[in-house]
Amino acid sequence: MPELPEVEVVRSGLQRHLPGRRVLAVEVLHPRPVRRDLGGPGGFADRVRGREVVAVHRRGKYFWIAVDGGDAILGHLGMSGQMLLQPPGAPDERHLRVRFLLSGDPGLELRFVDQRMFGGLSFSPGGAELPTEIAHIARDPLDPEFDELAFAARVRRRTAGIKRLILDQSLVSGVGNIYADEALWRARLHGERPGDRLRRGQVLDLLGHARTVMGEALAQGGTSFDALYVNVNGESGYFERSLHAYGREGEPCDRCGALIRRTAFTNRSSYFCPVCQRPPRRRPSSAPAR
Repeated sequence: MPELPEVEVVRSGLQRHLPGRRVLAVEVLHPRPVRRDLGGPGGFADRVRGREVVAVHRRGKYFWIAVDGGDAILGHLGMSGQMLLQPPGAPDERHLRVRFLLSGDPGLELRFVDQRMFGGLSFSPGGAELPTEIAHIARDPLDPEFDELAFAARVRRRTAGIKRLILDQSLVSGVGNIYADEALWRARLHGERPGDRLRRGQVLDLLGHARTVMGEALAQGGTSFDALYVNVNGESGYFERSLHAYGREGEPCDRCGALIRRTAFTNRSSYFCPVCQRPPRRRPSSAPAR
């Protein structure tokens, strides 16, 4: 599933090519990707057609294309979404869902391709600065306005495991399963360590590792485990080759040599080193008074 670095790679690619271009035509080939738009496929197309792109922004794993008039096209890649730039007349991708014909010399098509269709697009009135639909989502660690001290204070008031907390989009956005495991490995923290058992320095250290690992992933174009995540040019990222924990069950830890373990985590998996990232001791249970 695309996480913050992958979405940022897509956003920056769109930002290089879209501003100043006008949407000449919109073709919705399947209704599901625009299911959250109140106007349906026809209304979505009508409100987007004729608009000029101003800029492309991101918060966490969401991106939005700001258009003239102060509105926006809000997007999420879901599990397998792709935003591809193609010359007009290029063969359609197998899972092409929405096509935008853009002005310019040469002309350009923006294509939303999504095999599993968990992602989607919608029109956000007045959403050019920040769509109201995602205003509740916290800033991410790469945002210069992210308040890391406030984040640490909130984490240390929670009894949930630290991995659950750094995946909580109301506390910090954009950190997904892959980069959470990588940051925890670098910080030598087990994901089940309760937030209220961590020192402020440990939380800030983990945050720093999350910022570093996502920055490194950005430099390598993101992480691609299959052909589903690609940038706007259809190219895969290469950060998978630099992972220390995620997806490495049974392989030796790069730090101590112990075998990486995998455990179930909600409907996903967690990967960790049993030596470098020791599980927390259980809290003592209070015996009932007699």
